[in-house]
Amino acid sequence: MYAIIQEDGKQIKVEQGQELRIDFRFEATAGDALSFDNVLLVSGEDGVKIGKPTVDGASVKAEVVGVVQGEKLVIQKFRRRKNSKRKTGHRQLYTKVKISEIVA
Repeated sequence: MYAIIQEDGKQIKVEQGQELRIDFRFEATAGDALSFDNVLLVSGEDGVKIGKPTVDGASVKAEVVGVVQGEKLVIQKFRRRKNSKRKTGHRQLYTKVKISEIVA
């Protein structure tokens, strides 16, 4: 069984037991329960349900595992013939969640 949810403008395919990272949420701490109600599609034993735009009564329950950082992005600025360069980095924060249940 899988579902497609919409989270922060992105469509994500999720399955039960899957761990994924979503954009950072300040209010979420490890062990908290989250519920995603924007379910666009649910597929199971009884077929596929497609929402217009969302499936009525469907939700995806998840548990927060923790906060993780993404890979480092290097920002480099260089001005030719000026002996001037600058290099900085950035690591985005993400919330890691584990899908516990898909309610269709």
